[in-house]
Amino acid sequence: MHQRFGELVQGHAGVIHGIARSYCWQAADREELEQEIVLQLWRAFPRYDPARTFSTWMYRIALNVAISYVRGHTRRERHFTPLPPEVEPRDPAAVIPGEQDERIEVLSRFMDTLDPLNRALLLLYLEEHTATEIAEVLGISPSNVTTKLSRLKQRIRAYQAPAKQQGDPQENNDGTR
Repeated sequence: MHQRFGELVQGHAGVIHGIARSYCWQAADREELEQEIVLQLWRAFPRYDPARTFSTWMYRIALNVAISYVRGHTRRERHFTPLPPEVEPRDPAAVIPGEQDERIEVLSRFMDTLDPLNRALLLLYLEEHTATEIAEVLGISPSNVTTKLSRLKQRIRAYQAPAKQQGDPQENNDGTR
């Protein structure tokens, strides 16, 4: 059982890292969340039904752990006054290769504004899961997934619009002058 669990988790380590990266800015927090996810997966593994896909089962647990972690972390931080965002820079270890691309940066900032359910939904969508797979992981209907994704896409476009307007005022929408 130990070996099988280790193989499955190792084979899906990118999912754990991706979820932790989406929910935590600081490297230490990401590591703590990753460890908590693996621990909860281990505890739940005896109840895993091999007739179901491991990745779906793992996503559901990992997202629930991440959401609980963020909620607990938020409660702990209520007792502290955070620094303004311009004073507290992003952890350099959190930068994904290629993240310098402005669109990815805008998407990253947008994801930071989302509640845990919508963040999980967008994360799964960006990882190219089907609506059915996303529905199974999040415990909502596929039609609800489709509706929520449509609304998220509208919100992303609205969120992007001000970011584009902050660019060169002489620049057209297509990037030409």
